[in-house]
Amino acid sequence: MDTQLTWYGQSAFKIVTPRGKVLLIDPWLSNPIFNNAEQEIASLKQVDHILITHGHHDHVGDAVEIGKKTGAKLVATLEVADAIVKHLGYPAEQAQADTVGHFGGEVTLLDGEVKVVFVPARHGSGVAADDRVGLRHGGAPGGFVVTVRGGPTIYHTGDTDLFSDMALVSRFHNIDVMLACIGDHFTMGPARAAEAVKLVAPRTVIPMHYGTFPVLTGTPEAFERELKNRKSEAQLRVMKAGETIALGKDQQR
Repeated sequence: MDTQLTWYGQSAFKIVTPRGKVLLIDPWLSNPIFNNAEQEIASLKQVDHILITHGHHDHVGDAVEIGKKTGAKLVATLEVADAIVKHLGYPAEQAQADTVGHFGGEVTLLDGEVKVVFVPARHGSGVAADDRVGLRHGGAPGGFVVTVRGGPTIYHTGDTDLFSDMALVSRFHNIDVMLACIGDHFTMGPARAAEAVKLVAPRTVIPMHYGTFPVLTGTPEAFERELKNRKSEAQLRVMKAGETIALGKDQQR
């Protein structure tokens, strides 16, 4: 069985491993461009882990509801996990040291089928616990390098600007699929995202974090032009919200 990847819009993805284990990353399923959120959340009977890159509401999203429903363990940096537990109510027993880590560290999940490395990002990470209180400190933002045994290595950038240390990701990992934010305004736009792709050198790049709100003006078309301008060898794969693709051997190194 191939690894399955679903994009829900914004930065929300589902990964289903060859053994049928389920991981969600930044699960804001109820975002404006995914119309079947209620049905999809109801259908999620099994979720093994929820990975959160940072504390902003469009990334924590529906994590607490899904975590309580499924018993999914939280994968996040120490401060992000602490903020989500204390301020948003994620079950503390599902956010323990076996799945919580920090930048440069790696956690091994699902009897070794999945490994996750915590990598930095350039952004913020405030947690919106209460509109009257405003943002609470939520640690530092990050991304993930997710390696699936018998499957691909996936780099989810989280929300970030371009920064030169992205090149270090490819020194330690051969990235098969890069999930790159392109929307501009709150993250890097198409030009800077294309430069990030050059640094990371993935086999395939999938754009995310665009089109959700009018201020996110970056588009896949502009991103494609910028990739061509830089003579990037990465294959661009544009997904539709709710679409699932198989990441087979042809998309792995």
